[in-house]
Amino acid sequence: MEKETANHDPRWDSVLARDAAADGAFVYSVATTGVYCRPSCPARRPKRANVRFHASGAEAEAAGFRPCERCRPNEISLAARQAAAVARACRLIEAAQTPPSLEALARGAGLAPSHFHRLFKAIAGVTPKAYAAACRQKRLHDGLGTSRSVTQAIYDAGFNSSGRFYAESTRALGMTPSAFRRGGADIEIKFAVGECSLGSILVAASEKGVCAISLGDAPEALVRALQDKFPRARLIGGDADFERLVAKVVGFVEAPKIGLDLPLDIRGTAFQRRIWAALREIPAGATISYSELARRIGAPTAARAVAGACAANVLAVAIPCHRVVREDGSLSGYRWGVARKRALLERES
Repeated sequence: MEKETANHDPRWDSVLARDAAADGAFVYSVATTGVYCRPSCPARRPKRANVRFHASGAEAEAAGFRPCERCRPNEISLAARQAAAVARACRLIEAAQTPPSLEALARGAGLAPSHFHRLFKAIAGVTPKAYAAACRQKRLHDGLGTSRSVTQAIYDAGFNSSGRFYAESTRALGMTPSAFRRGGADIEIKFAVGECSLGSILVAASEKGVCAISLGDAPEALVRALQDKFPRARLIGGDADFERLVAKVVGFVEAPKIGLDLPLDIRGTAFQRRIWAALREIPAGATISYSELARRIGAPTAARAVAGACAANVLAVAIPCHRVVREDGSLSGYRWGVARKRALLERES
């Protein structure tokens, strides 16, 4: 790799690394060959002295350069074509009452099924089958609130049999579909609100485990949010045993190095659960970027989806989404406030 100079241009680093993520941001021309290329061009690297950078292919052509025949910078990049193919497949899955087969999706993209399967997972972060299941779960969630009956919601969501429906729905909803439809009626949720140095903290648990840990400025607002989520559930104030559970959570907030081991009632899509499982493997005192977390779960192009999964987390500190930061190490948004995120990280470090 060539040495950095006082006039070093960071775009040269992208050229040396053949960084596909930089494609579309700029092109570079080579004086000795008369061509211009994408940053990811696989051709032999030119000498820095012969390279100029241009904002676009049109600018390079106006300067008298022609497009490289290997990387074809005047055409849509391979990564963009692949992303567009996966996006079209996602729209097909979302619109279909019955999930399209892998073969049908691959045929629409002009790829072999195995190649398309790998490509879809790399870009979307989940397999086509898991994406279809997540779409069904969303339709189920929406349908239970508007359909005339649970049976109608079964078929409107795209389930072909009630058995398959019940096998998937209870895991996704955290309760039976009928109970969910009734706003959590007949479901018992214990809760208690405590105070810590970060403000008020609410802990709630179903019979399966802790289903919510929320931080805020006002106890009443935290309780109202829990009531809004399950308007007809039986919300029961915690007994002495439950108060000890809350004290355990508060103790962890104040001294993270003591650790926190709780039974959790985790509800979410297959992709979200993958992200949350990976978050729980990040040790206290460590941080990770959204893009690195995406790579860690085998979905390197899904950083934005990873951020969305972090934002959907309702189990503060138990699922430590506060340990995910921007690429440059700066703090991004946090469901319970960036100031609390900063305080948690400072304590852990």
